[in-house]
Amino acid sequence: MKNIDQQEYVGERPLFNAANLNITNTTFADGESPLKEGHHLTLEHDTFEWKYPLWYCTDVSAINTTLLETARSGIWYTHNIDMKQCLIEAPKTFRRASGIHLTNVQMPIAQETLWSCDDITLDHVSAKGDYFGMNSQNIVAHDFQLSGNYSFDGGRNIEIHNATMLSKDAFWNCENVTVYDSTIIGEYLGWNSKNITFINCRIESEQGLCYMDNLVMKNCSLIKTNLAFEYSSVHADITTKIDSVKNPVSGEITAPAIGEIILQEDQIDPSKTTITETGVTVK
Repeated sequence: MKNIDQQEYVGERPLFNAANLNITNTTFADGESPLKEGHHLTLEHDTFEWKYPLWYCTDVSAINTTLLETARSGIWYTHNIDMKQCLIEAPKTFRRASGIHLTNVQMPIAQETLWSCDDITLDHVSAKGDYFGMNSQNIVAHDFQLSGNYSFDGGRNIEIHNATMLSKDAFWNCENVTVYDSTIIGEYLGWNSKNITFINCRIESEQGLCYMDNLVMKNCSLIKTNLAFEYSSVHADITTKIDSVKNPVSGEITAPAIGEIILQEDQIDPSKTTITETGVTVK
């Protein structure tokens, strides 16, 4: 491996098609695509200041590395990238990439980030921005924080643990999602999705959980959630009062109390859903 230390690069593609490099304490300033087509790169304490720094790369390790906001669209078509203790200010990072492993990474301007990507692990990652994770698949997240609407739209095979998500229209058009021990706050949660499971979760969602096929909720609380489960097949064990339930198509719903139950026989068959009010709130 060749070592590069304390350098500054400007201009377009200064290290195009580089391979087997350890790059430390280096700044990539004005100039697009500095490491395009790079392979087997180790980055540590580096700074990227301009667009498209890591396109079409393979086998990249980055530690304590920073992408400034101007390094937008920074990591596209790249495969096998491991980033630890990094700050990614740039929007539109990660597109059609795979083998993405992020640990202790902050993304404060994560607009349109992680689109159409595969094989993603997020460990102690925080992000702020709309349309996070759109059309991506095979995602595992632990200790994840997100503030941004329309997250994971079109996602497949997603497993999330210990998350806090402030996200309107989260998990739309998804398939095979399991969320554990998490808080989700936002309107219209989960519409048009299939095989979605929430376990030990706290959810606030106006008119959430509708148009869903095989929705499972185990030991979950629904706070400020009204008109829930419309046109959904659902198996829900809820520990708090539900404000209102409207026209579920099948399944079982159990809760201590339900403020209003709306069952319109001209739209659904009420006999296909069992609704039980236990009168007991589980803390």
